[in-house]
Amino acid sequence: MHFVSTRGCREKIKGSKAIVNGLCCDGGLYVPTEFPNLKDKLNKFIKLTYKELCLEILKLFLDDFTEEELKSCIDKAYNDKFDTKLIAPTKKINNCYFLELYHGPTCAFKDLALTLMPHLLQMSLKKNNIKEEVVILTATSGDTGKAALEGFKNLDQIKIIVFFPEDGVSNIQKLQMRTQEGNNTYVVSINGNFDDAQSEVKNIFSNDEFNKLLLKNNYILSSANSINIGRLLPQVVYYFYSYLNLCKNNHINLGDKINFVVPTGNFGNILAAYYAKLMGLPVNKLICASNENNVLYDFFDTGKYDKNRVFHLTTSPSMDILISSNLERLLFEVANRDYNKVNSLMNDLKNKGFYEIDHNMKLNLNTFYGEYATQSEVKDNICKVFKENNYLIDTHTCVAYSAYEKYKKNDFENVATVIVSTASPYKFSKDVLTSLDKNIENLDEFLILENLSLETNTNIPLPIKNLRTAKILHNRNCDISELKKEIKNILKV
Repeated sequence: MHFVSTRGCREKIKGSKAIVNGLCCDGGLYVPTEFPNLKDKLNKFIKLTYKELCLEILKLFLDDFTEEELKSCIDKAYNDKFDTKLIAPTKKINNCYFLELYHGPTCAFKDLALTLMPHLLQMSLKKNNIKEEVVILTATSGDTGKAALEGFKNLDQIKIIVFFPEDGVSNIQKLQMRTQEGNNTYVVSINGNFDDAQSEVKNIFSNDEFNKLLLKNNYILSSANSINIGRLLPQVVYYFYSYLNLCKNNHINLGDKINFVVPTGNFGNILAAYYAKLMGLPVNKLICASNENNVLYDFFDTGKYDKNRVFHLTTSPSMDILISSNLERLLFEVANRDYNKVNSLMNDLKNKGFYEIDHNMKLNLNTFYGEYATQSEVKDNICKVFKENNYLIDTHTCVAYSAYEKYKKNDFENVATVIVSTASPYKFSKDVLTSLDKNIENLDEFLILENLSLETNTNIPLPIKNLRTAKILHNRNCDISELKKEIKNILKV
């Protein structure tokens, strides 16, 4: 197995090198040269634990790792940091299933990949005989930042710098990042939105002069965002795992098709589901759920991707994104791997702020269905789900639930559906408690947490509960134009 660029760079590299590089030299994203088909192996996988299934899938892509090396990384990742041995349990509520991906150390789905990726990267450095110190550069809309900081903290030969929008994350997300321990962790808030930060980080990766300066000082850059293939591949696992769990518990028969509803911002999570489908997982529809920043809804409806629109700050801040980086990987596949088309579309996005795909590419998107939810719909449905089912969901998960409710009204066939639950409701406690029609006036963040716990008879997750006594360790702030300067200051170059 090799990895190539979505933009045509002829270099074919092994998995470990792709993980170290993060982004291709031409600005494209790494994709595997092929997708192994596991359809005939699904019956053998039903009884596997999460860790065992992870090994079976990753060894197909990262075949320059030995099984022993991969197993070591997986064992370090999925241990007692998770509050359930299942790692990613599925819960039936009414006629759908919630795939709970928030049982890790930072209470968000990013933990499923970012507990594993740091160990894959550390081993990749050894495999490629890299002596320089790696600087993980990451822009976050909330959850990636904390999960990456936690995953990479105190690892040898690695520093991590996270940029987040000062006014674009929840108070709990902000606290999680600003209290992050670790002798190699750095956190910087920026005066701008996530798209601003992500674009500037990508520019830094492709800035030859800046990278030469870093290399001169014994540093190289890499990424922990889902643009890094080492972040994306582990996410494929939980789609197979949830499907096999439904089979094991006799909710569906092996071979039955199911839907996945995924709250979507940067497009990595739902892309992993699409990769699972390409590998033989029986998928009917991938329902791409957007909030009021519904650029993806419009794309799947019209074939036109246009970022020239009003940017909304919503109650689902991790989805407040207008430039979905991982969509480039999907474009590559639906263009039948024609990198010239991808280059043309990416140039249009850069120069005009929009692009439009052709008829054949649009036909190839038939697995996807786009829908979106307004903030008032999210508020109402958090309350509805709790009152009717005694089940508490966060704002992002509720975007997906709300999108699925709309999907069902269109008289689509009755297919088992998994709603991907991406975060603990306690990460967005203020908006969740407000959705339950409770007054939060004069309540600080921790009183809100306590009230939510009392009102719903649920427990505050320990990693969030412990924030009350955590010390603020990071207070850096900069304008979007100062990211390079901030990196220089941190690295002392």
